[in-house]
Amino acid sequence: MKKIALTKLDELFAAIAASKSLYLPVDTEKGAKYTAWTEGAKLSEATNTVRSAKDFFFPQVEDMASFKVEGKKIEVIDTRKEAEDFVVFGVRACDAKSFEILDSVYLVDPVDSYYASRREHGVVMTLACSRPTETCFCKAFGIDAAEPAGDISCWKTEDSLLLKANTEKGQALLDSLSMLEDAEDTAADAVKAATREIVEKLPLSNLSTDAFGGDKLSALFDSDKWESLSESCLACGTCTFVCPTCQCYDIRDYDTGHGVKRFRCWDSCMYSDFTLCAHGNTRTTQMQRFRQRFMHKLVYYPANNNGVFGCVGCGRCMRSCPISMNIVKVMKTLEG
Repeated sequence: MKKIALTKLDELFAAIAASKSLYLPVDTEKGAKYTAWTEGAKLSEATNTVRSAKDFFFPQVEDMASFKVEGKKIEVIDTRKEAEDFVVFGVRACDAKSFEILDSVYLVDPVDSYYASRREHGVVMTLACSRPTETCFCKAFGIDAAEPAGDISCWKTEDSLLLKANTEKGQALLDSLSMLEDAEDTAADAVKAATREIVEKLPLSNLSTDAFGGDKLSALFDSDKWESLSESCLACGTCTFVCPTCQCYDIRDYDTGHGVKRFRCWDSCMYSDFTLCAHGNTRTTQMQRFRQRFMHKLVYYPANNNGVFGCVGCGRCMRSCPISMNIVKVMKTLEG
């Protein structure tokens, strides 16, 4: 394990940014968000950013290809650029877990080369939570806020930042930072204990997933509670856009007048045109679309991924939904 004084964080960030692009959460008028590091930028103390770090690997909009059409001749132009080497600092344990879920979708055959390239070039430096909030419920999904994963795990004590490499990429980065000092492997134990004590006192610390999973499909799908749960849903899609594990997208072709551009953008299962095909839509009511979202998180995904749920308990949907509907309410209602 390594350490550096908190008073030298700017020195650490400058050293990282000298060889790679560095992004970290900073406070803005609309909440904490990831921005490129500049000298003097102050690291946000917020438990989580408004939007997750998913954007770095699966951006909201990205160009995929361009086409030039001349008569019957079509020229396909690969518009991809080599991904930059970058570091994302301050990722919390819940978001770090979300990368594993995204990997299970985009890094299996056929591999999504756009996503894979960003994952290859990115280094994730996680930061253990020291102030979990009332909307946090990562513990329900087996995530330890005090022991975040990532290429490098970090913990803040009263005077130091502790760093531990978990991967070869992480170790290579730490080896390049000469200002780091050696620290005892147990140096973060007190910080971890304090965080876990806070987690146990949170309102949702006892949220249970026992009523959910792949073997509960029929009982949950046919529940008569979906109608009442979905009645107030606005179908705005906010929950899907702030969610770190949602992976649905749409691909569109746009005629620029000088050619055609193909781009990919996030989509939402809450929208009426989601899964729209030539014959129509297989989910014709908002109740069906609402049910799809939560069944995927709590039943379909774990059924196909060895019991791992498609939610990481970050609490963003609880904070962002305009009518205060979220996965916790759904779980509690279905569980009875």
